[in-house]
Amino acid sequence: MADGGRKKGVEGAGAGAGDEDERNEEVREELELGLSLGRRGWHLPPRQEPAPRSLNWTVVLPEWNPDAAGSSRAAESASGGQPIPSLGFRDMLGDILDVPRAGEVGWDNMDEEDEDRDLQNKRLRVRRFGEESPQHYGASAAPFGFESPFLSISDEHVHFKLSHFPEHELEFGLSLFPNDGGGESPRDANNEQIDGAENSGGRNSEDVGIKMDFSDDLLHLIFSFLGQKDLCRAGVACKQWRSASVHADFWKCLKFENPRISLQNFVDICRRYQNVTELNLHGVINAEMLVLEAIMFLRHLKVLTMGKGQLGEAFFQALAECPVLTTLTVTDAALGSGIQQEATVNHDGLRELQILKCRALRISVRCSQLQILSLRRTSMAHVSLNCPQLLELDFQSCHKLSDNAIRVAATACSLLAKLDMSSCSCVTDETLREISGSCPNLSVLDASNCSNISFESVKLPMLIDLRLLSCEGITSASMAAIANSRLLEVVIQFLWFADLNLRSPVLSYIKVSRCSALHRVSVTSAALEKLVLQKQESLSSLTLQCHNLIDVDLSDCESLTNAICEVFSDGGGCPMLRSLILDNCESLSIVELNSSSLASLSLAGCRSMTFLTLSCPNLQNVNLDGCDHLQSAAFCPVGLEALNLGICPKLSILRIEAPNMSILELKGCGVLSEAFINCPLLTALDASFCRQLVDDSLSRMAEACPLIEHLILSSCLSIGIDGLSSLHCLHKLTLLDLSYTFLINLKPVFDSCPQLKVLKLSACKYLSDSSLDALYREGALPLLVELDLSYSSIGQTAIEDLLVCCTNLVNVNLNGCTNLQELVCGSDDCSSVDMPVDFSLPNSAPVKNEEISERSGRLLEVLNCTGCPNIKKVAIPSMANFLHLSKINLNLSTNLKEVDLMCSNLYSLNLSNCSSLEVLKLDCPRLTNLQLQINALDFSRLRVVCPSLKRIQSSLIS
Repeated sequence: MADGGRKKGVEGAGAGAGDEDERNEEVREELELGLSLGRRGWHLPPRQEPAPRSLNWTVVLPEWNPDAAGSSRAAESASGGQPIPSLGFRDMLGDILDVPRAGEVGWDNMDEEDEDRDLQNKRLRVRRFGEESPQHYGASAAPFGFESPFLSISDEHVHFKLSHFPEHELEFGLSLFPNDGGGESPRDANNEQIDGAENSGGRNSEDVGIKMDFSDDLLHLIFSFLGQKDLCRAGVACKQWRSASVHADFWKCLKFENPRISLQNFVDICRRYQNVTELNLHGVINAEMLVLEAIMFLRHLKVLTMGKGQLGEAFFQALAECPVLTTLTVTDAALGSGIQQEATVNHDGLRELQILKCRALRISVRCSQLQILSLRRTSMAHVSLNCPQLLELDFQSCHKLSDNAIRVAATACSLLAKLDMSSCSCVTDETLREISGSCPNLSVLDASNCSNISFESVKLPMLIDLRLLSCEGITSASMAAIANSRLLEVVIQFLWFADLNLRSPVLSYIKVSRCSALHRVSVTSAALEKLVLQKQESLSSLTLQCHNLIDVDLSDCESLTNAICEVFSDGGGCPMLRSLILDNCESLSIVELNSSSLASLSLAGCRSMTFLTLSCPNLQNVNLDGCDHLQSAAFCPVGLEALNLGICPKLSILRIEAPNMSILELKGCGVLSEAFINCPLLTALDASFCRQLVDDSLSRMAEACPLIEHLILSSCLSIGIDGLSSLHCLHKLTLLDLSYTFLINLKPVFDSCPQLKVLKLSACKYLSDSSLDALYREGALPLLVELDLSYSSIGQTAIEDLLVCCTNLVNVNLNGCTNLQELVCGSDDCSSVDMPVDFSLPNSAPVKNEEISERSGRLLEVLNCTGCPNIKKVAIPSMANFLHLSKINLNLSTNLKEVDLMCSNLYSLNLSNCSSLEVLKLDCPRLTNLQLQINALDFSRLRVVCPSLKRIQSSLIS
């Protein structure tokens, strides 16, 4: 019902909601900023609007239910279905939040004694809806119908919609409805009556009080993780929180990005918090006016962020009033005033200036201490720089700047170390030569997308990082000039020539991408550590003499041949190689790598690869995704700890020698017939659906991997008695999955794996009742705790004997067993079964029935019988002694007619989709979860029979 009420509130917004959403959000932001100062006299620009129709919220409440207080059920049945008068926003919070009205004591002039006394009271004062407040005696106090002026805001300023009201606050309000309609007197933290109100017999206020026993230091620590909006919301909770939320430590950084804020409100905030060091007004309307009016209070400002709108000359001149300002960022704004559109930044303390995506005709920067300047994507035609300390200059995508303008600006900065002029298409080699002579310390240069440069006769001896993406003028002759930069560490470029021959004693990083003409690459470098040659469609020859090369990425080099393996094997010129990526190299058919240093290899998408041989003792990672044509693989030796070959459906021959491997997945290798696996530390092997895996391979595997604990042979149709007999070598085997096999005789399993704890025989259609005789007649597998016989052909008698005699079983799955017709567990006596002598009871003295029951108590906890089509009756009396049985699942047993359970510890019973159920008898005092089809009228009867039920999931029937 609460959800329904909320939905009505949203629907009530109706017409005009789309136009008012943005305005309402602005009003909300304004309210929060006002509350942050504890003021009540703040104002919004006057507007003429009709009375808000989205303010009201109609709720139909049911009769009070103490068990469902605060939940949607409580709201569903209060008031006997009678409609309650509309509940406005101020009605909902008016008396919950103890906030003074206009004219009363505010935050700034609150009496210190009252404040100290309030801080000792750590409990939020909460009044019920419909309860008369001391603040408005004489006002109408009809339940849910009064108007509470807890904030002195004129009605035209209250435009809040229910959809904008925090959901948790709405639910908090609903949880405070009293059981008598709201006649209880408010009480303070000591449970004393407030203002002499008499107790009318309602619920104690302790039931709804919210304890806030926080010390001021702890509260300060918690609030330090909150943003400004959350601080404003927390500040209206109580006086202690209000005092903590306005602490100056939380308001050194003012972020008003995008909200609407009035001029007076902003000035008051800056006046109150004059130690502000960071201010963000990006997207705020009239941000320039706000700064100009409050600049006198921002003398400690260090970081200022502006954006959008107009910033005139007056704004930049006013920055002198902020002597410690070090960083200024202006984004997406129109600079200058009138037709001139000229901006001059003159500040002696500024260290970083970013003017991004702005519009101006001319920009002048005169900052003696400026070190970083970015004019990225700013559309000015002229720029003038007087910044003797400038180290970094960014002209990226300044399309209107001429070649001469860039040259003059850059050469005026003699200390320049980093220059970005990418996408400035007018730049020429002449400008580069001028810059190289005027800026001897230039170490980072990005000239990408500059089609007019060839880099010939350009000498930059200190260059470390060079980026020449999509520079069509770069040729092989350009590389001679680049080689003069002997400190060069990074070259990122798109090349347009067929051969690349590069020798550099200090080059540490090379990246060449999408050069369709490149056929041959030869690199000699003692310092090169990373080589990236992605998407070289024509690259067929690679020669490397790089003794310190660590990472190589040759992704999507479609023309690489098998000879590439020699380059990366021992003796190929890369003795330190650790990571090699050959993804989507579709011409590779045979990969043979012999590397003592290689640790990571990726061959994803190499669909033509059929043979793989890796002799890499330090290999830790291998990726073979998409190698679906691989037929033969050898990992001898490798340092892998885990390997997944389930994505190689055509793999037929496998050899693995991995001394550290613990997990091996062969799931889905349907044609794997020969497997030679030598992994002495292997603990888990999944060979599901390896239909051609034979006994010889399994025997060799068991001998070479004696530590296997989990062995999954599901759908391994070729495994027979000899293979199962070899499992005696696996002394630690605890889980064996033989599901979906054609096994008939399980004796090799019983003889070879006495330590088994989990045995899965799902869908073993050829098993007979006698196949399991050893379990309940001979005491085989004494440690077995989980048995899965789902969808098997095991008969009724064998199942009953298993449940009676295998007392150590904890989890039994009988899902889909067609031969199961009745599950009736009577006496727990196993005398009807021919047990071995060791299991017979001593006859030297008579034993009482109670002692037999306690001694032979069963450990069964979970019994699953989902989808048993022929089962008609389930009966488990108390004498069956299933003391630990806690969960029974009979879902989809469509012919089940009778269920009779007396299980003292059963807490979950699933009878969903048991459409034929006629008799249900339950003596289960701890049953808490019941799923069944039931008539709605029987719910109350179930509650009486099973008072512990907390959850009923039902498909109701009429």
